Amino acid sequence: MMRHKCPALLLALVSSLLVPVTQAEALPAPIKAIEARGATVVGEFTAPGGLRGYAARYNGQGLALYLTADGQHVLVGTLFDAQGEDLTSAPLNRLVYEPMAKEMWARMEGSTWIADGNKNAARIVYLFDDPNCPYCNQFWHQARPWIESGRVQLRHIMVGLLSSDSAGKAAALLTAKQPEVALMEHETAGDKSMLKALDKVPTKVQEQLDANLALMSELGAVATPAIFYRDDDGRLKMQQGLPQAQGLAEIMGPK
Repeated sequence: MMRHKCPALLLALVSSLLVPVTQAEALPAPIKAIEARGATVVGEFTAPGGLRGYAARYNGQGLALYLTADGQHVLVGTLFDAQGEDLTSAPLNRLVYEPMAKEMWARMEGSTWIADGNKNAARIVYLFDDPNCPYCNQFWHQARPWIESGRVQLRHIMVGLLSSDSAGKAAALLTAKQPEVALMEHETAGDKSMLKALDKVPTKVQEQLDANLALMSELGAVATPAIFYRDDDGRLKMQQGLPQAQGLAEIMGPK
């Protein structure tokens, strides 16, 4: 899931007023030091006690950076008020996770995928899928009630990851005359599938598979199936691996 993980706790009061960071504004040295370690500062928000809050992205996660009043030190963590309420989530959601969700969703829309289900379905679910992945096939079977009811469209972003012939099989699906039909036949057959890998993957298709795999990595997924969906509040979430019953209902919504 796209959720922030901060390594420290800081107790205090904080204002929720958000202030954008302009490119022309020079960042304080401690904040620059965090950027030098790979973080990207995307916004600023006010904080109490002379602190200045900065929202940053790091390895697909949100970080809250709190610059001390002397401008010489930075705290990285979650800010709580005297009642124990988390006051860091709101600015991180607004400055990091909401824009990131829109960006990554658009990236998946623009990737190379095979549709499974009603194109007018109310809910879209993306799945990074290796043709040799048995858990991807199990998820395909799990999803049937939602797909067949027309409520969900499952989009298979094909990758060649697990076996030496994975890329060739993915290419065979993508280059089939009717990719949707070829995918249906392959998934229906399961471990008895007769899908034959292409001996030579066309250059264009290999580039598409490479781009899909790179996108999967950028999204923080390391294995298939990697399932991405938006919850009822529009937040981007990830399910790594085969979901259990409760997780499946969250991903797919009502039947």
